[in-house]
Amino acid sequence: MAQVRIWIHAVWATKKRVPFMENKNKRIELFKHIKANAKGKKIYLDFINGASDHVHCLISMACDQNIAQIMKLLKGESSSWANKTNLFDKYFDWADDYYAVSVSQSHVASVREYIKIQEEHHGKKTFKKECEEFMVRYGMVRYLG
Repeated sequence: MAQVRIWIHAVWATKKRVPFMENKNKRIELFKHIKANAKGKKIYLDFINGASDHVHCLISMACDQNIAQIMKLLKGESSSWANKTNLFDKYFDWADDYYAVSVSQSHVASVREYIKIQEEHHGKKTFKKECEEFMVRYGMVRYLG
């Protein structure tokens, strides 16, 4: 049996960064659903949190998974569920883009803590600014739109 431990920090935003998730209770409901859906699809989603317009996830990929597949499953199903259940007042959709980086085992706890404080963090720094800094730090040329 293959044994793999590949940690990924994945982030994606709502389409046009509409702050659909301003209501914390609705945001939590969506995140609980994403985590349950991930479990059902055998995606190990260790931690999820975010702010009004985006999501951060810490994921451990299995040997037969890839990032594009995981993002498609999590984003597609969750937007469909949010619309089917009328979770938000308007049509809900995620932006097409996402970013994801590998996380070493020694940094998993600090990434988890960073994800945990998203609401507080974005009271000080906008998501757009965070994305721009992330892209520079990791040598990516464009930011999440």
